[in-house]
Amino acid sequence: MKIAFVEPKAPGIHIFSRIRLPRLGPVLLATILSRAGHEASVALKESHPLDWHRLIGSDLVGISTITSTAPRAYDIADRVRSFGVPVVIGGPHPTFLPDEALEHSTWVLRGEADSSILAFVEAVRTGGGFEHVPGLSWRDGHRVVHNPLGLAIADLDTLPTPDMSLIEQGGPGPSGFATARTIPIQTSRGCPYDCSFCSVTSMFGRKYRFRSADKVLEDLRAQDLDDAHVFFYDDNFTANPKRTRELLEAMIDAGVTPRWSTQVHTDCARHEGLLPLMRRAGCDMVYVGFESVNPRTLRLYDKAQTVEAMERAVSAIHAAGISVHGMFVFGSDADDAETIRETASWAKAHDLDTAQFLILTPLPGTRVFEDLQRAGRLLSPDWALYDTHHVVFRPMGMSPLALQTETLGAQGTFYSIGQVLRSALRGQKFNAMIRAYAGHHNRAWIRTHKPFLAHLRALGGAWRGTEAAEAAVTPADGARAAEAVPSTLPARSADAKRAAAEASAA
Repeated sequence: MKIAFVEPKAPGIHIFSRIRLPRLGPVLLATILSRAGHEASVALKESHPLDWHRLIGSDLVGISTITSTAPRAYDIADRVRSFGVPVVIGGPHPTFLPDEALEHSTWVLRGEADSSILAFVEAVRTGGGFEHVPGLSWRDGHRVVHNPLGLAIADLDTLPTPDMSLIEQGGPGPSGFATARTIPIQTSRGCPYDCSFCSVTSMFGRKYRFRSADKVLEDLRAQDLDDAHVFFYDDNFTANPKRTRELLEAMIDAGVTPRWSTQVHTDCARHEGLLPLMRRAGCDMVYVGFESVNPRTLRLYDKAQTVEAMERAVSAIHAAGISVHGMFVFGSDADDAETIRETASWAKAHDLDTAQFLILTPLPGTRVFEDLQRAGRLLSPDWALYDTHHVVFRPMGMSPLALQTETLGAQGTFYSIGQVLRSALRGQKFNAMIRAYAGHHNRAWIRTHKPFLAHLRALGGAWRGTEAAEAAVTPADGARAAEAVPSTLPARSADAKRAAAEASAA
């Protein structure tokens, strides 16, 4: 069969707009099917326009989507089906909302599809046997059927090395998916932590599964690593320190040590010698989910760390010669304007190399989504806004507009012109370039989103729910709107003040 996979483009501009890095799911499924004798390809809308002749000339089109790309995924699916081509949709969003996805597709394949994709395609080819495909949602006449999920693959070594040549218009490189020569490699699935705003554990479970060192080396050697940067796609690369050491030592022994980055938890600093070993193996940056400097917010997020642990982690990572990209999430029921400004000040004071200041986004499949939906606090049914850059719920400690503008202000503070010059004067040319780009992105976002900001202004103040919900924020937390900010808050840079003023005036 001729099967075309599509990964839709993310809506609007976002902080990673310049980094074209595909999710590996569609590539892995295409690889499995290609090895079984099917003609499979992957189209990344983020990198290139869709080849509609290829799509409508296929026997089956598979679309992988996250929440923010769901509207575009549905548009593509509707158009493909109008030409009589069957469509299957998969990925995190349809896994948790299969009935919605079935309104636009012939089938929905939920959860990890690695072990079910061959059985599914065979059922499509023969026209029967759909009831035996794990995780398949489908219509049996007028009845919608949701087959039980199959068991997650326990041994990731049974999966093939993703074949990047199946991506349309070539593999890595200027004509391929990553103009910056960033190569994605995944060495594990699952995360032992269970943050309330994260859908990883709902999708992949808390059990940590990983590929052996030999298989990871095989994956690395299959790529052209010259002048490339590898991103290990793991949700928590150091979740099993013993296994991480084995992999790093194998990479060093084999001489396969490209520049690479990955996501880690702050507890990576607790394991003696692990960070220096990561540096020896080629690690030059880690992405750390700090989330907040408000202890109550960390507890609400079920984030198993303290502010003190965050500070120790930054010091240890820098001491190992590795850069730190800090990730923060604003908008918990314990957050207010002061929390956001203190967090931006903390990020500057601890000399983070780069940072993301994101807005709490209630993604389907998370406890945050369930809680906010149950409380009637969701503001928008437009999934395209669920991209961590837009306020889509009513916060408790500030107005929706205040959460949006304070987040923009935090971004403006960290990526101010002064911070760019500071990096340049310290000889950190790449760091200065990143800061300049991020600052430009922040200003561009404000310019292009004035109607959205005006909409937030019209929504009014913070959420006022039941007495029980109100009790979640004590008077000491200062539940207040941005219009009542006390003079004791940390000062913001002139660039941040201009950004917030422009946003508020929208």
